Amino acid sequence: MDLLRHLRHFVVVARELHFGRAAETLGMAQPPLSQSIQRLERELGVTLFDRSQRQVGLTTAGQLLLGEADELLAGERRLRHLAERVRRGALGCCVPAYPRRPRP
Repeated sequence: MDLLRHLRHFVVVARELHFGRAAETLGMAQPPLSQSIQRLERELGVTLFDRSQRQVGLTTAGQLLLGEADELLAGERRLRHLAERVRRGALGCCVPAYPRRPRP
């Protein structure tokens, strides 16, 4: 399971509280988005959303997970940014150099 992808989907649905709008925001169809959320719920063993015919709401587990998911995804963004800086050569190691003393 691609946990980060499923968490990204979860965060968008949690913000929109609407699967159709979330799917549009993510640029995907609604059925695969619903399946992604169901996979995440199965993987975690909790129900994240209260679903009814008319509305979607976060369960207590969903509310608690949202903050953690935000932090995890922010960490992923920081890690990717750091890796990109290393790849570009913007970061590296610094080796101290000492001048040689002249020989008598």
